[in-house]
Amino acid sequence: MDLERAKEILKSPEHIEVTYRGRPVWIEMVDEHAEKAQVHEEVNKDNVMIVPVWDLEDKG
Repeated sequence: MDLERAKEILKSPEHIEVTYRGRPVWIEMVDEHAEKAQVHEEVNKDNVMIVPVWDLEDKG
């Protein structure tokens, strides 16, 4: 996924399915300078990760 799409998804009021390495995640924050996103797993909200934006996949 590119940085602009990640920011669009973050701002969207709709639920847009995003995965990281095949696991459904929710984008919490996008760091434009580092090109990374803070995400948490949808099934385990306590599992927060900082991942490269380009490793996220938009399933919507």
